[in-house]
Amino acid sequence: MEHRIIAIGRQFGSGGHEIASRLSEELGVSMYDRDLVEMAAEKLGLSEITVEAVDESIFNTFLSAYRYNGFAPRRIPLNDSTFETQSKIIENLAKKGPCIFVGRCADYVLRDNPLCLNLFVYASLKDRTERIMKRYHISKKEAEASIKKMDRRRKQYYETYTDRTWGSIESHKILFNISQLGITQTIDTIKHLYNNPN
Repeated sequence: MEHRIIAIGRQFGSGGHEIASRLSEELGVSMYDRDLVEMAAEKLGLSEITVEAVDESIFNTFLSAYRYNGFAPRRIPLNDSTFETQSKIIENLAKKGPCIFVGRCADYVLRDNPLCLNLFVYASLKDRTERIMKRYHISKKEAEASIKKMDRRRKQYYETYTDRTWGSIESHKILFNISQLGITQTIDTIKHLYNNPN
């Protein structure tokens, strides 16, 4: 039976997680975000803290850590092993039924799935800064620094594993400017596209 998948890429602080969470509730489908870290940790036999350290990042001291590739003589860097494991999990979940993925290069992993609605959420620096300040109770300076760091991490991770440009119109089917559309209108638009694929 055919079913729809939504893959959401997002700038840090743009509201991507909130959008995914509300879509999950309103559409009645599962959402996978941090759950993928837990699943990957279990598959790899590692702690969630260790996997989270390399999740969506190639800038990490854990890059010096390696895991054996089964019985093969070669060893795989932990970040590569995490990406491969999460990709397999994403593929398997997508086969089981309709769902929403946040980040983790899900749009690329499911690039050959014609029923995958691949989108990217972004917003102005001002709006993102305010959202991060409110969510984490930090200063404007700290929020801006966090945004710069996280966007750099996500961009480098995405472009390393996909050979595509993060957040570009060439990489994603649809871009949503939350500063212009707002969260609610963006959700309504995505729901319409999800329910009316043709």
